[in-house]
Amino acid sequence: MSVATDSRPLAAGQPSAAVAAAKSNPWSEQPALFRYGFLVVVLIVWEIVGPFINPIFFTYPSKIAVAFYDLTLSGELPYYLGQSLEVMVYGLSASLVVGIPLGIAMARFRRLDWALDLPINALYATPLVAVVPLLVLWFGIYLKAKIIVVFLFAVFPVLINTYQGVRECDKNMLEVAKSFRSSEWGMWQDVLLPFAVPYIIAGIRLAIGRGLIGMIIAEFYTTISGLGFMITRYANVFEMDKVFVPVIVLMVLGVSLTSLLKWAGRRLAPWSAANR
Repeated sequence: MSVATDSRPLAAGQPSAAVAAAKSNPWSEQPALFRYGFLVVVLIVWEIVGPFINPIFFTYPSKIAVAFYDLTLSGELPYYLGQSLEVMVYGLSASLVVGIPLGIAMARFRRLDWALDLPINALYATPLVAVVPLLVLWFGIYLKAKIIVVFLFAVFPVLINTYQGVRECDKNMLEVAKSFRSSEWGMWQDVLLPFAVPYIIAGIRLAIGRGLIGMIIAEFYTTISGLGFMITRYANVFEMDKVFVPVIVLMVLGVSLTSLLKWAGRRLAPWSAANR
C-alpha cells in the first residue's frame, strides 16, 4: 500500500518543519537553560547525597560554601590565590611571547621548520610531569622554577596552533595578494594574520588549561605556596571541605579565562567559521 506524500517545494519565505517546530517549542533553543539547569541538578543531587558519605573522603556544597567564606574572610584564600596567579601570569605570558613568533617563523621558513620539528615534537610528546623534578633540581624551588614549569606546559599548544594556522592559509588568497603586488608585511597584515588569529586563540585556550595543570604540579613539587599548597595541606588533615575550595576556584578560573577568550575571539575574528 502506497502512502501519498506532498513533494511540492516550499514557497519562498515559508519556514521549514524544523524551524516551525523550534518556534512552537521555545525551550528547545535555550542553551543557557540546559547548561545551568544541568549544573543546578548536579548541585542538588550532590547536596542530598553528600552527607551520607564519610566526611574523611567527601563533602557537599553547603559545607564547601562555608569553608570558602571562612578562608576568604581570614585572608588565606586571597593570599595563596595571588601567589598562584603570579606564577600563571608570568608563565602564560612567556609562552605567548615565545610560542606565537616561533610558530609563525617555523611556518614561513622551511629550514627553521626542518630544524625544530623533531625537538619540539619530542618535547611535546614527553610527559612533562616526569621533567618537573629535574627542573626543580636545575632551577631551585622558588618562583623561577614554577614559571618555567607553567611555560613548558603552556607553550606547545600556542606554538603548534599558530604554526598550523599560518600553514593552512588559503594559497589562492596568497596568490591574489601577490598578483596585486602586496609587500611581505601587507600579506601578513591582510591575509596570513587574519587567517591565523582563530587558530592562535584556540591555542591560547588550550594553553590556559595546561598552564593551570602545570601551576598546581609546580606548587606540589616546589615551595610551600599557592593553591597547590592549600590542597595538600588540607588533604593531609582530611578537611575535605577546605580541599574542595581551591579545586573549585581553579575550575572557575579556567572556565572564566576560557569564556573571556571566546568573547575576544568573536571580537577579533568575526569572520571565522566558528564565530559565525
